[in-house]
Amino acid sequence: MAAGLSAERLYRYRDEGHLEQLGRGLYRRANASPADHNLLEIAHRVPEGTLCLVTALARHGLTDVIPDRIDLAIPRGRRIPALQSPANVHVFAKGTFGLGRGEIRVGDGLTLGLYSAERSLVDMVRLRHREGAEIAWEALRRWLQRKGARPAALIEMARSFHGAEKAVRLALEIVL
Repeated sequence: MAAGLSAERLYRYRDEGHLEQLGRGLYRRANASPADHNLLEIAHRVPEGTLCLVTALARHGLTDVIPDRIDLAIPRGRRIPALQSPANVHVFAKGTFGLGRGEIRVGDGLTLGLYSAERSLVDMVRLRHREGAEIAWEALRRWLQRKGARPAALIEMARSFHGAEKAVRLALEIVL
């Protein structure tokens, strides 16, 4: 509607197949380049959102688990968005939210945050009681087998989170 289309014309274009509906009030051209509609909706509605936990591990190739819902981190104090996409929204502390955060392109010129492999591993270890210790241990094993994996970097990242360093050191002992 911001582009000058009436609601009737917008719905007609959708019904005729000229537009795809990504979510409530969110559309894109049907002939646009292929992209993950769930990630497009999240990128539009939650610009500071960041893929985390199992979703981030899967993006980094550190797990075979295919999450049925997208793990999305937002900073504490941010309103939890209403999404039609299947997502688990996790609220992370503002002070550490940006640690290990990079970006990926999701299509249509949009980007979405993605935590680094090291940050994702630290989060999985410190939240293993909720996310599953086996997933964390297997991801850690895979990460350690990669060329250039530095346990010292993982421990350094863990120091930024209250109580995480001890848990990461223990996890490294378990896996090694």
